[in-house]
Amino acid sequence: MIVCAASNNAGKLKELRRILERMGHEVKSLRELGITLDPEETGTTFAENARIKAEAFCKASGLPTVADDSGLCTDALNGAPGVYSARYAGHHGDDAANNAKLLHEMADVPAGQRAAKFVSAICFMLPDGRALEVAGECPGSISFAETGSNGFGYDPLFVPARVGLPDGTTTENTACRSYAELTDAEKDAISHRGRAMEKL
Repeated sequence: MIVCAASNNAGKLKELRRILERMGHEVKSLRELGITLDPEETGTTFAENARIKAEAFCKASGLPTVADDSGLCTDALNGAPGVYSARYAGHHGDDAANNAKLLHEMADVPAGQRAAKFVSAICFMLPDGRALEVAGECPGSISFAETGSNGFGYDPLFVPARVGLPDGTTTENTACRSYAELTDAEKDAISHRGRAMEKL
């Protein structure tokens, strides 16, 4: 099946492509399809925003479309940055500014109270209007400094509670490595987006 991956985020697109192609699908990016649409994400939940994007890009492409809305939710900040994860510091997609703001907001939060989770809501929509919505989570905590370079967004600050093993199983993250320090294979076993895609 040819699937439109409804994202302009290079890191997210890479992960969606890796997951969908492993499932046997051909993935087309918005750039490959010549789509420059930028629907306004007015939802108050990840699921609502995923559906907004799925509907808009499915209509524009005429292809089965997978749209993801995801972000980081922290306990100490009452779920923030949540649906505002990509524009937490005020400008969409400014990872450095978003990470700096998160570190500032959590500066006085002690180690035992820095629980967080990555959340992904995915909407898969067919051109006839049928849709399937799923969600996945990856629990962990927020570190006190950025580490690693294999990731994007909040990956350098997020320490997953568990890490993947080569055989696809998981184990406790005793080394406290950030998401950005994990290999793609290690991420695949614990990814919030991957867990949502498994349900899909």
